[in-house]
Amino acid sequence: MEQCFFNNMSEKVVDDLRKTVVPGSRLSIAAASFSLYAFETLKDELWKIDSLRFIFTSRTFVKKRVSKESREFDISKSARERTLNEEQSARERSLFGSEFELKLRNQLNQKAIAVECAEWIRQKVKFRTNITDLNYQTFMHVKQPDDDALYTPFNEFSAVGLGVEKGNNISNFSMRVSAPLSNDYINKFNECWFDESQFEEVTQAVMDSIATVYKENSPDFIYFVTLYNIFHEFLNDISEDVLPNSATGFKESAIWQKLYNFQKDAALAIINKLEKYNGCILADSVGLGKTFTALAVVKYYENRNKNVLVLCPKKLNNNWMTFKNNQTNNPLVTDRFRYDVLYHSDLSRDSGSTNGLDLSRIIWSNYDLVVIDESHNFRNGGTATGDDFSADEFDDDIDRKENRYQRLLNQVIRKGVKTKVLMLSATPVNNRFNDLKNQLRLAYEDDSEKMDSLLNLNNGIDSIFKQAQSAYNAWVKLPASQRTTQALLETLDFDFFELLDSVTIARSRKHIEKFYDINEVGKFPERLPPISESSDLTDVAGISFDSIYLLLSQLQMSVYSPARFVHPSRIEGYIDSSEEKDLLLGREMGIRKLMSINMLKRLESSVYSFKLTLDRYHELVQKTVDKIEKYKKSIDAGNATADADIIYDIDSATLEDDEFTGSVGLGSVGLNCTLVPG
Repeated sequence: MEQCFFNNMSEKVVDDLRKTVVPGSRLSIAAASFSLYAFETLKDELWKIDSLRFIFTSRTFVKKRVSKESREFDISKSARERTLNEEQSARERSLFGSEFELKLRNQLNQKAIAVECAEWIRQKVKFRTNITDLNYQTFMHVKQPDDDALYTPFNEFSAVGLGVEKGNNISNFSMRVSAPLSNDYINKFNECWFDESQFEEVTQAVMDSIATVYKENSPDFIYFVTLYNIFHEFLNDISEDVLPNSATGFKESAIWQKLYNFQKDAALAIINKLEKYNGCILADSVGLGKTFTALAVVKYYENRNKNVLVLCPKKLNNNWMTFKNNQTNNPLVTDRFRYDVLYHSDLSRDSGSTNGLDLSRIIWSNYDLVVIDESHNFRNGGTATGDDFSADEFDDDIDRKENRYQRLLNQVIRKGVKTKVLMLSATPVNNRFNDLKNQLRLAYEDDSEKMDSLLNLNNGIDSIFKQAQSAYNAWVKLPASQRTTQALLETLDFDFFELLDSVTIARSRKHIEKFYDINEVGKFPERLPPISESSDLTDVAGISFDSIYLLLSQLQMSVYSPARFVHPSRIEGYIDSSEEKDLLLGREMGIRKLMSINMLKRLESSVYSFKLTLDRYHELVQKTVDKIEKYKKSIDAGNATADADIIYDIDSATLEDDEFTGSVGLGSVGLNCTLVPG
């Protein structure tokens, strides 16, 4: 038989084989894989052969390599073993058709082909596999009664190898030779076939695998196989290092027993995200038990002997202190929680105490986990004033001013032990995606490259948020009829949703009702339409909300704007330029308006709350005046000091945290105001 060349385009191997494989032929094949669809293509010829011997050129249908990661520290070796196992699995799956035989698989006749192929194998075929790491050249040898033919290379016995499908190769050349050129190939094949030390019998394993195609399976099995094929790529990314370790005993804790299934799922997912990405935002809707879910996470880390800090607004202090106090109203007293509870505003303080903790002695950098309740209060981020943070950013000898966000980032998260961050907020985004980004910055320590390396995304986290904000800005400008949720979702990049899925958990009540047993949770209360009522504040003539609002508008609140009273000749003692002066005055104006709104909120709550607020504000003003008078007297006596200890921190002002909500002091809200003698 003369030598022939095939390009598998105009001249194909399959066409020549139909002529070469005659009744009584004996076939010997060495290839990487075997496909049902190669049998289907040549079944008329293959049923007439005498026998077929098939060698898988690499490990196939034998026990996969066992990774020795637990006993060895050779990471590169372990990675190589995982790669080899993945390649072996791919070869075994190609038995049912490769990705390039999709058109054949879509004909949905795989079961009938498998039944016929299994019977053919049972009668005529034997399989062996190379169990060594040595490479083996691929070919197909056809021994006719009076002649022979050898096709090489013959990488796979599939529709691609036969030239029926193109595959992903630039070229798929093959050639046919005959004796005496083919003699060395078949002699080596015979030698290998009988070498049991290097080639193992796998015929039964191949038949068992084919049987899975045509045997009847239960609906449950089909369901789980479907789930596996949908999510197996995600399963490959799972590592025991980031999965919750049940051996810690946290599932036997009192808090775990009190959780609903949807809360348990959230707690496990949070632990996984904290271990993998160092941070997570739990953004479940109001009323879904974010605090209890977070307590389960806290218990997990406390059982691993980790130090936990809870940062919350002052008004939520009792929510957290209840579950760690040794008192009768603590339903989780047996868990013996030991986390510390501090306020958001404590990040602006260097002295005083909170819940019995001396702020001047706290080691902020020694917390392994920080839980931030109402984390949206940190959505504005912040840049420290003064010197830029660089190599000496943790040098305590450098005098610089930090706002709360910067203090949390630099002194708690970046400094000291590796700190994980769990953020709780039902509203992590106000009106811009940067709100979410600033909170996530805490998790990746404001090092976007670190997060980019952990996320399997096409773009960096900065560009993802930039694109998302641009898409949102364009969506807002659309006419009302086109400004739909679906329209916004279609304009957002897939990377944005991938990012949210990686580091956030956000579920609504509808989600819980749809995907969980509502009989276990109980029906959520129906939201009734609001009833608007307008009643008079009092029956005293001349007093109304409007009149009180006018009076509040006239209130100067000068205690919150000390810069207005600095003499022009002394202004350089506080600021460096006129531009900074305008900025400072603007900020002070903002804080005055903020406090006016705060008073209206107290009035909205109750007249009694409003009265308490006015009394506390009056006391604050009086204490400030007393300090100024004391300072004046010290000047007259000739012993004035350069620091009158009047401190007010504008950067840290919020509606939730001010001296109105607790005991009266001189505040903890922004401008460091030092009286300069003279």
